[in-house]
Amino acid sequence: MLVLIVLILVIGLLIFVHEFGHFITAKRAGCRIEEFGFGFPPRIAGIKKGETVYSINLIPLGGFVKIYGEEGEASDDEQSFASKSIGRRAFILVSGVAMNLVLAIFLFSLGAYIGLPEVVEETGAEAKDIKVHILDIAKESPAKEAGLQIGDIILKVNDQKVKNYEDVKKYVAATAGEKVMLVIERGGQAFEKEARFRPVPPEGEGPLGVDLIQTGIVRYPPLEAVWVGLKSTFLITAGIFLIIYDILKELFVSGGVSVQVAGPVGIAVMTGAAVKMGISYLIQFVAVLSVNLAIINILPFPALDGGRILFLGIEKIRGKKISPAFENAVHTFGFVLLIILMLAITFKDISRSKEIFASILSKVELF
Repeated sequence: MLVLIVLILVIGLLIFVHEFGHFITAKRAGCRIEEFGFGFPPRIAGIKKGETVYSINLIPLGGFVKIYGEEGEASDDEQSFASKSIGRRAFILVSGVAMNLVLAIFLFSLGAYIGLPEVVEETGAEAKDIKVHILDIAKESPAKEAGLQIGDIILKVNDQKVKNYEDVKKYVAATAGEKVMLVIERGGQAFEKEARFRPVPPEGEGPLGVDLIQTGIVRYPPLEAVWVGLKSTFLITAGIFLIIYDILKELFVSGGVSVQVAGPVGIAVMTGAAVKMGISYLIQFVAVLSVNLAIINILPFPALDGGRILFLGIEKIRGKKISPAFENAVHTFGFVLLIILMLAITFKDISRSKEIFASILSKVELF
C-alpha cells in the first residue's frame, strides 16, 4: 500500500510539474486554458474554476493542458494559441520539458544537501554508511549457487563485519577454497548464505564470481549541493541521450533492441525498491524519472512536445502555417502509436520474471 501511495505521488508530481510549465507560460502569453488534466480522457471527474476545468481522467499515462486554439482555430483571437508568434508557441511547448529539468536539478541538489548515495573511493573517508553491494553475478559461480542476487549488500563474512572493499579482499585471501558464511542484506532484511571462495576462479571472474561496488552517503554544503544538482542533471541527460542513440542505432542495424525498457509496471517495481532503500534513494530516483520525462517529451515524435515544435520549425521554413487538419491527424496517429507502445512495454514488464535494474555506475571491483 505504501509503495502504491508513493507511486501515485511520484507520477502525480512529475505530471503536475510538466503540465504546470505549459499552463503558466500559456497564461502569461495571454492564452485561455480550457482544461488541466491528469491522465487522458475519458474524464472521470472535473471541477471548473474560472475559465479552466481541472480534471482526472481514465487513462493514467500522463496529463495535458488544453489551450484554446492549439488545434489551429481562432487564429484572429488574441486568447488563442494559434494567434501567437512561432517563438511564443515554441516557448509554451518547451516549458514543460524545462520544468522537469528544473525539478531534477532541485531534487538532485536537495539530495546532495541531505545526503545521496554515491560510488565512493575504497577508503570511503568522506562518506558515511559505507556499503558493499553486489553489482553483477557470473553464471555457474559460487554466488549464483548460493542464491545471491544483484543489489545484495554484504554485511559480514564468517562473523567479520564488512566495512569496505579492503575487508572483502582480506577475507577472500584468508578463506580461499573454504566454505564461508555470508550475512547479506536484501530489501532491508538480513539473512545468511553459505558460499565457497574458489582458490582458482575462471579467467575474468573472482573467487566468489561477483562484481562489487562500494557506495556511501555523501553530503554537500548548500552552494556545492546546487552545483552537484546541475552536474548530475547534465550527466543523466547526456547519458539518456546516448542510450537513445544506441537504441536507434541497434534498431536500424539489427532490427531489434536488446536494451530493456521499463513501462508503468517496471517503474512501480523500481519505485518499491527505492522506497525500501530510503528517502535519499527515492529522491534520486524521482530526479532521474523527471529527466527521462523531459527527454521523452522533447523527442520529435508526433503528439509529443518535440513533435509539435518540429511542426513549428516546418512552419517557420515554409513561411506559412501547416493545415491544422493535417497536423492534428499526424498528432492523433502519433498518440495512438504511443498508447500501443506503452501497452506493449507494460505487457513485457508483466511477463518478465525478474525485476528491472538500471544504473550508471563506475569504480567496479572484481572478487
